Amino acid sequence: MVVLFFDRIGWPTSLPTSEKGSFTKSVLREKLKALEKLSSTDALPLRPGVEKFVDDALSEAVPVAILATYGRNGEKISRSIAEKLGPRRTSKIKIVGKEEVERSFYGQLVLGEGVASSLDEQLTKEAQKAASAEKQRVAEEVASLLKLSVDISTASKRSEKIIATLRAGSEYVGRDVQNCILVTGSQPSVIAAERIGMPCIVLRSSLTARAEFHSAKAVMDGFGDTDLTISKLLSKRWS
Repeated sequence: MVVLFFDRIGWPTSLPTSEKGSFTKSVLREKLKALEKLSSTDALPLRPGVEKFVDDALSEAVPVAILATYGRNGEKISRSIAEKLGPRRTSKIKIVGKEEVERSFYGQLVLGEGVASSLDEQLTKEAQKAASAEKQRVAEEVASLLKLSVDISTASKRSEKIIATLRAGSEYVGRDVQNCILVTGSQPSVIAAERIGMPCIVLRSSLTARAEFHSAKAVMDGFGDTDLTISKLLSKRWS
């Protein structure tokens, strides 16, 4: 998004082309710092209706987990926003961050955090790495003809990170992934949920108003009577 922004309005005239990458990273770092500062103030409110949604879920004994570790703005910001729900609510829900993912059974078994992999698992991982490397090589050959740049491994790692978080979340609420419902607003999480068979509902934002989410069970504009409520969620039976 940063690159597209500067491509549209123009890059700083004094910036050499070779330094666009480092400049973009510095802008993103400053953006993250600003968001961290903003998230700790009242200037960044919760999405309208989310407090009632959580209250209704808790009153219906529906377990709630907030997945903070794969948020695009960082876990620290995600936790700061979650804390705006107040101690009464946060004491009854599970906030899943990097540490929680690593401590989960899935995290230990698949990510190798604290559990030694069997020989079969090690061979499977090596085979996956080899396949990924070959895909990357072929993609780069095609991209070179089209003068493009690709990085399959990075996208794959991000997807695996999201999947690990989703599975860890299901563990902490004590439900199989098929019996959980992910409420999200990003395409990568929708794709990850589809890969593991977790139903998901998308809440649009100004950034995704025109996006299409084909694998989502429903696409809504927010929380509330005309959009997503716990009663609507419980009345559905997705498989």
